Amino acid sequence: MVSPALPVDVTPLPWTGRFDGDGDEHRRWWQAVTPYAPRTVPAGSPAARSAVILGFGSDAGVRRNKGRTGAAAAPAAIRAALGPLAFHLTRAVHDAGDVTVAGDSLEAGQARAGLAITGLLDAGRLPVVLGGGHETAFASYLGVAGSAAVREGLSVGVLNLDAHFDLRDEPVPSSGTPFLQMARAEAAAGRELRYAVVGISEPNNTRTLFRTAEELGVDYLLDEDCSADAAQSFVAAFLAQVDAVYLTIDLDVLPASVAPGVSAPAAFGVPLPVISAVCRQVAASGKLLHLDIAELNPEFDIDGRTAKVAARLVNTLLG
Repeated sequence: MVSPALPVDVTPLPWTGRFDGDGDEHRRWWQAVTPYAPRTVPAGSPAARSAVILGFGSDAGVRRNKGRTGAAAAPAAIRAALGPLAFHLTRAVHDAGDVTVAGDSLEAGQARAGLAITGLLDAGRLPVVLGGGHETAFASYLGVAGSAAVREGLSVGVLNLDAHFDLRDEPVPSSGTPFLQMARAEAAAGRELRYAVVGISEPNNTRTLFRTAEELGVDYLLDEDCSADAAQSFVAAFLAQVDAVYLTIDLDVLPASVAPGVSAPAAFGVPLPVISAVCRQVAASGKLLHLDIAELNPEFDIDGRTAKVAARLVNTLLG
């Protein structure tokens, strides 16, 4: 069955990368990714849970949050970093293009991206959203909350790998407000937000934010406590509470030496091997419903380091 076209602003562009040959033994991401053709696939078919990349070109939320702008260019940078990687995946990967936020029209862009994500989920695909500032997360939430999975009663938890709670109570939504927006939207729908964060930096979150997290029942693991074992146990406990998970990665969870190209580089951060292990754990759980990766700012990156880390994490999650 053909699904409705997605409300994207930019159709997929050709991918590029190193060429070693046409056979599967030489295959790289740029050779494997194909444009997304909307159609619904039945559960259990070979096309079910194929991954679909969707860019969200926005830094309006970062600007409102008084951060360093430039994240709107991130989807192209992550695609460029993914393109040359060797393709070892067993699932198909498609590209649906980008939703872009012009000027300060953040809410309209989030709504369009949400509709696109709902369309992908309802078509049986795994959406992979490349942000954008962390305002990307509310677009993702709109898509997940509007999907048939949630309408039919699936309990979806939100797992955030992030140095910040992003629970700011502000008059205007921004990259600092998405999870409070989610909590309020869930309450209005008669549900409770199941929200957990790995990598919280105590010095970078005020007492007000910790109090808000406590009031909302947010589970969190501080960056200084993120040993491999502690993170594994924390994530396992969270996964056990939900039917499915929406995973969102803010790249500022990583040390600045690993991810310098973000709006707010981390002085401490969670080691990349720990973050990678969490990604593998979530992927292996079979509960991954939707994922996004946010806050890459190519303007401040060094040798494409942060973009390459983002690409590696996407590759890990889809493997």
